[in-house]
Formats: sequence, structure tokens, C-alpha cells
Amino acid sequence: MDLSAVREHCLSKPGATEDFPFGPEVLVFRVCGKLFCLMNPDERPPRINLKCRPDEVEALRDRYAAVLPGYHMNKRHWNTVLLDGDAPSDRVREWIDDSYALVVAGLTKRQREPLAAGEA
Repeated sequence: MDLSAVREHCLSKPGATEDFPFGPEVLVFRVCGKLFCLMNPDERPPRINLKCRPDEVEALRDRYAAVLPGYHMNKRHWNTVLLDGDAPSDRVREWIDDSYALVVAGLTKRQREPLAAGEA
């Protein structure tokens, strides 16, 4: 999976937005202002940071060489995924979906309702 496919998948999520809050080198994807994916479009090898359930973080790192502790993130909740590694594209899409879902689950009911209704 390349960075353009990651970007397209992230932006397909209800209410997803993108911005560069940390300068021109870090592209951030958010839902209701909360981060669910980060990337540096110019970095090689390409990599993304994704939120992960704490009970799955270590298992993913053990199973996939391409999954590392989250770079500049809380390593208990975030993983860095090397996109040119051993992680299949379908799994990367699932991890993006999971990251988005974790962030949405932490939103207030008022914030979640428009997302569920497709109004965001």
C-alpha cells in the first residue's frame, strides 16, 4: 500500500479531514479534531502512525517486522507501520479502520451521531 492509497482510505472515513499542524512534513488525518493517522509524505521508507488497542500493540509488533512502536507517540497506544515491509495492504486498511474506530469510540455521543448518520 502506498501513501496515496493510505490518504484516499483515510479521507473516505466519515468526517475525516487532513492538515499539517506540525509543519509541512507531517500530514495528519483527524476525525472531530482527534488524530487517527499521521504520515510524512516525503519520508523513505514510507510509514504511518496508527492508534491501536493496548492489548494488541505488542502482538502486532511481534507478528510483523513492519510494525514498530509509534514514532514520537505514546507507544502503548500507537504503532508505526512501514509500508514497504511485510504488512499486507488489506491488513494496513484494517489497521486504519481500527484506528479511526478507536478515535470515534472516544468521542462524545453528540460528536458520533453525525458520523454514524453520514452527515459529517
